[in-house]
Amino acid sequence: MATELVHKHCEPCSEDTPPLTGDALEPYQGQLSGRWEVKEEHHLVGTFEFADFVGALAFTNRVGELAEAEGHHPEICLTWGRATVKIWTHAIDGLSENDFILAAKIDESEGVS
Repeated sequence: MATELVHKHCEPCSEDTPPLTGDALEPYQGQLSGRWEVKEEHHLVGTFEFADFVGALAFTNRVGELAEAEGHHPEICLTWGRATVKIWTHAIDGLSENDFILAAKIDESEGVS
């Protein structure tokens, strides 16, 4: 899924940046695959399934590389055949454009639409 978000880079935000909520989330959410859900207007959760543990581990490492490149780090839960990614902006304790940028880049890296 090619979106404009994959061409952007995460930028640090200050503690006084307001989190995205309500209708402001829709344009961003519309650019992500159906694997991502906005939870409690606070974080994104995406679940990715694989044939085995090795596939899920390789995905986790790819996400780690993307996160380092963007300077924006998700919470990742790795289990056999599955990785769940939770993204939010810690500085504002909520969602920012950075969260959607990272999610879009994860989608692109996995060929997910």
